[in-house]
Formats: sequence, structure tokens, C-alpha cells
Amino acid sequence: MRHTLYREQQLYTDLETAWEFFSSPHNLSKITPKDMGFIVHPGHSGEAIFPGMEIRYTVSPLLGIPLGWTTLISQVDPLKSFTDFQKKGPYKYWNHYHEFLPNKEGVLMKDTVQYELPLGILGELAHSLVVKKKLDTIFSYRFRILEEKFKPS
Repeated sequence: MRHTLYREQQLYTDLETAWEFFSSPHNLSKITPKDMGFIVHPGHSGEAIFPGMEIRYTVSPLLGIPLGWTTLISQVDPLKSFTDFQKKGPYKYWNHYHEFLPNKEGVLMKDTVQYELPLGILGELAHSLVVKKKLDTIFSYRFRILEEKFKPS
């Protein structure tokens, strides 16, 4: 079964600053909880994302067991949106759409993640017992970090 996680957050900064931060693969580790053991693998020398870019990570979401994850940047509309799609990783399906909408306070950032777990009914059981809560925790942590980074001046 496919699930959707949706979040939005007001960032008190200009569009260019928000885009520069989110379009750098290395900044993802700054907004991921430390207990996830999230590591971006070398190969991206500060370059901004582009369509077709593959980004490799190691993440340890459960019991400290490291898993490889490769995302493909499948869509980029500079200063507006981008999409990362799981090419290889723990999900059967993962598609994360990031949208940036300028407004009078700065930028409204929207995240829409569509995801599906493997293993059918067992995956659904894992979703209800562990995964949904873990994703909520990750995105809540991210919210707090971004709230501090992009707070009103």
C-alpha cells in the first residue's frame, strides 16, 4: 500500500538562500537525526542537484544496522521544486517532492513523500508499528533544525 507524508514549513529567508541549502546533497545530513547514522558518500564536490544526479547514502534507521540508499534526482525546476526518487534502498517505492513558494515572510517549503514498504502485509505491519512513527520523528527533527536555521531575524 502506498502512503503519503506531507509537511510544510515557513522559512524566514529568501528563495535563493533556501534553494542553495536544500539543493546541496551534503546538507541533508545536517537535518537528519544523529541516531540515523546518515552519511552522504563522497562524489559530490559541493555541486547543486541536477536531473539525473545520483546520490549515495548510508543510513541506519533500525537497530544501528547500516543500509545503502541511492536516490536519483528525477526532476529539478530551479528555485521552485525538485524530486528525489529512491533507486536503491529500504523502501519498495520512495518519491520525495520538494516545493519552494516565495511569500511575504520568505519561503513556504512543502514536502510530499509517497512511499511503500516491501513485503506486503508484513511491510504494512512494520509501517503501523515502527516506520510511520520513525518518519514522523525524522521530519519533526528536521522541522526543529530548520526552524532554528531559518528563524525570523
